[in-house]
Amino acid sequence: MSKIRILFLFLLMMQLSNGQVTPASKKINGKVTADYNDLESIYIVNLKTEKSTLTERGGYFSINASVGDTIMFTAVQFKSLKITLKEEDFNKELLFVKMETFIRILDEVKINEYKDINAVSLGIISSKTKHYTPAERKLHEATTGSGLVPLNPILNAITGRTKQLKKEVEVEKKETMLSKIENLYEAEYFTETLKIPKDFVKGFQYYIVEDAKFVEALKAKNKTMATFIMNELAVIYKDLIAVKP
Repeated sequence: MSKIRILFLFLLMMQLSNGQVTPASKKINGKVTADYNDLESIYIVNLKTEKSTLTERGGYFSINASVGDTIMFTAVQFKSLKITLKEEDFNKELLFVKMETFIRILDEVKINEYKDINAVSLGIISSKTKHYTPAERKLHEATTGSGLVPLNPILNAITGRTKQLKKEVEVEKKETMLSKIENLYEAEYFTETLKIPKDFVKGFQYYIVEDAKFVEALKAKNKTMATFIMNELAVIYKDLIAVKP
């Protein structure tokens, strides 16, 4: 009996050391379909665990989830979609998710840029200095090398590591935008001013970071313009989540 317990503990430790998910969480493979050719880089997030990923070419994706988890799919060209996973979804070879194309036209927005005082303008560092985020640094290291024939980029391209690191960079960018939103706006702003239902606030935040003009305003530190665009997007988003009779 003691030998069986030792073996069980050994196997459990091996699973934990290999970074495997908990038994309650499984990897589900799926494919997004739509009347649209470009199905790559659709943002997918598990609203329960807040783990996210992006679709690959053809709309294929995989994400860890459990029965009952809600998965949200967002992209600029599609209407936001949420699905709640059922037991039978995990028994399918591929979970097909149908998304509806979304067309909207906004008036042109002009953003005035102002030069801020920073380390470059003060002459502390060179304007040519490249700053990397953690994910960008990993990608840079994976795609550069030394020698007559740099082997590092070749090996990473063959194994698919470069492609995975590029995906991590995109996810990191969106997470950075989400952090900026949380720092700029109180939680009550979304529920009381924008009238977004509390359960949909996180989904709305994932939705607006897909909008190029909103992201541009955030990067420019133009809160006035970002707020204006966000108010316009809130109207559209509330219409998308409204329960149709």
